[in-house]
Amino acid sequence: METRLRKNGLSYIESMGLSVAIMAPTAAMALNGSLAAGTVGVSVPLTYLLAMITIGLVSYAFVTFNKYYSSSGSVYAFTGAALGPKMGFLSGWTLLLTYLAFTGASVAEIGVFLQSFLAFLGVSISWFPLAVVGLVLVGILTFLDVRVSARVMVIFEGISVALILILAVVILGRGGSSGHLSPLPFSLGGNKMSSIGLGTVFAFLSFAGFEAASSLGEETANPRRAIPLSIMTAVFVTGVFYIVVSYAQSVGFGLDAGGIKAFAGSGAPLGDLAGKFMSSGFAAAIMFGATMSAFSSALGSATAGSRLLYAMGRDGLIHPALGRVHNRFRSPWVALGVVVAVSFITIAVLATQSGVSVFGYLGTIGVLALLLAYLVTNVGAIYHFAKAKVWRGGFLIIPVIAILGLGYTLYSNVFPVPPMPYTLFPYIVILWILIGLAIVLASPQMVRTISERLRQESNVNVSSTSSQLES
Repeated sequence: METRLRKNGLSYIESMGLSVAIMAPTAAMALNGSLAAGTVGVSVPLTYLLAMITIGLVSYAFVTFNKYYSSSGSVYAFTGAALGPKMGFLSGWTLLLTYLAFTGASVAEIGVFLQSFLAFLGVSISWFPLAVVGLVLVGILTFLDVRVSARVMVIFEGISVALILILAVVILGRGGSSGHLSPLPFSLGGNKMSSIGLGTVFAFLSFAGFEAASSLGEETANPRRAIPLSIMTAVFVTGVFYIVVSYAQSVGFGLDAGGIKAFAGSGAPLGDLAGKFMSSGFAAAIMFGATMSAFSSALGSATAGSRLLYAMGRDGLIHPALGRVHNRFRSPWVALGVVVAVSFITIAVLATQSGVSVFGYLGTIGVLALLLAYLVTNVGAIYHFAKAKVWRGGFLIIPVIAILGLGYTLYSNVFPVPPMPYTLFPYIVILWILIGLAIVLASPQMVRTISERLRQESNVNVSSTSSQLES
């Protein structure tokens, strides 16, 4: 029985492709801006600016961890090395919820965008069967050699991003709906900071998954250089893209009350703007590009989630079968099957809801879990790298500010109490963590196994990290 992933020699571009695919910049701009507009009105670009700054600070810990640890476990391995196997498992377990939720949310997006694309062709069909077909294709591609899915993700996302940039240039060149540009979208626009914090969740959703390249640590060539570079590129290049495009969307719909209402109520803002500023044919192309982007996001989420679950199964979580890989393709096929099955069950249960609502529900659950995983990772990084004297003086302020930003965003999603069903989502995340805690307490042997695995995977230890840097 094979239990090792193949060292595929993935390139920097291919590893970056996984992070960018899960972030899915095209799909993010095709829907997340409207969701944010419903909360913050005119200030959507401001939420993306704040989110980019916060995620940039958060990414510093991931970049540093990836310089010293190369593991398919990602956060699971990083936090385990820093705070011990129990916390490592719990943070990985929390991140697993994110990838499961994001896979379901992304296939729902596939259904929504493909439904809009087919509508341009005069075909009417529900989002759910389209999402199921997308999920099947995601499962097949993820099952194959990871190089295949990595290249598909890069190509799909590249094409769709190019289409959106063309639309943004046209909108900005015409001065938006009013004929002139305004700095208003970068102001509070009458919002309270608590509202900005709540709206920022949808901006965070656009960045969520930037760390996914970490899960390819065992399959990438020169991972200690390629993966940190992949993460930094994914965060800041897509961040600038988000700010520019969200601004173009805001001024494209208009900054008055009618424009804000139209933006917030649009289920396909890019398609609507393409039809308004260009043509129905280009609008159809944009929606097909958004479909490809959502597909890339689902592919990336399933890839990262299956590898995280594989790493846990290999270390004795629930059942060792999760740690098996296919003899030919060397993909974690059992763990992948679980990810696909959970995603199908989730969207099937919510099939009576609109695809946009399903995306919003699952995406919010995933982001809340992700924020917790990011927070714990940064706490672990402070402890680990300060102890090893890798981070000194001013460098420590970076993860501290990141923790404060993450904490405020989490707080904004609990108080003031959001409307139903969003009120329930923090409790779902808490319940998931309690289940993980029960697994840890019931499996002391698993904790010992994880500890041993982390010792084997840690190519440098705490005492040698500082000396390695200085050399």
